[in-house]
Amino acid sequence: RCQEKELVGELPEARYGHTLSVVHSRGKTAYVLFGGRSYMPPSERTTEKWNCMVDCPPQIYLIDLEFGCCSAHTLPELTDGQSFHLALAREDCVYFLGGHIASTDCRPPRLFRLHVELLLGSPLLSCEILNDGLSITSAIVTPIGPAHEYIILGGYHSDSQKRMLCTYIALDDVGIHMEPRDPPEWSSEISQSRTWFGGTLEKGSALIIIPSGTNPTPTDAHHFYQLSFQQEEDGEDITQTCSQESTDFEDSAPLEDSEELYFGREPHE
Repeated sequence: RCQEKELVGELPEARYGHTLSVVHSRGKTAYVLFGGRSYMPPSERTTEKWNCMVDCPPQIYLIDLEFGCCSAHTLPELTDGQSFHLALAREDCVYFLGGHIASTDCRPPRLFRLHVELLLGSPLLSCEILNDGLSITSAIVTPIGPAHEYIILGGYHSDSQKRMLCTYIALDDVGIHMEPRDPPEWSSEISQSRTWFGGTLEKGSALIIIPSGTNPTPTDAHHFYQLSFQQEEDGEDITQTCSQESTDFEDSAPLEDSEELYFGREPHE
């Protein structure tokens, strides 16, 4: 069920490529919005740059749906806007991983930990820069295991290089733990495709989609692949394995672009 909620305060502008996470602190719940890309501000537009997209300012938006309010927070550790990053949340912490910076056209291996305390009256936010981040954009995060365990797959190292590896991530009281995992034996279609995208189906399962790329198939034809991650227990050691399965959707309708979440737009727009 989708329900509209009016917000007051410092509202984020319309954007895409952002993340929205849920945090819990002191018995309260709030939503953390960060990053994203939007049109250049009207005051900076020229004829040549009228439709140019820029990264939104690196502010943290904290949304409280119970009271219908939103506040913007600027932290010194967040110096650049970024888009198409990953966000993983556990209790009162959110980890921001990877992302693309439009102003420098780069994908730095960044990793931030945002800590949110929902104090009575005014929230307290702090940010810490961590080492050992990933240079990645537009990746898929699939939950596995009992709680706060994930597999990262897909995404890009650069505009012309897909990220073919998989990474296991676990969040606990200490922090974030990352380990490389062997990817499946990608099919030749996946390996040779310049683009891919997809999403999580359920716990331990993801969907990879690539353009057909063959003639004379329609330009909107796609191949679908379902990936399954399982935990194999051998004594006390638990490892993640991945299998890949092609799914035939010849009778399905052409894949359409997914709907985007916008802020600051009127309902009729």
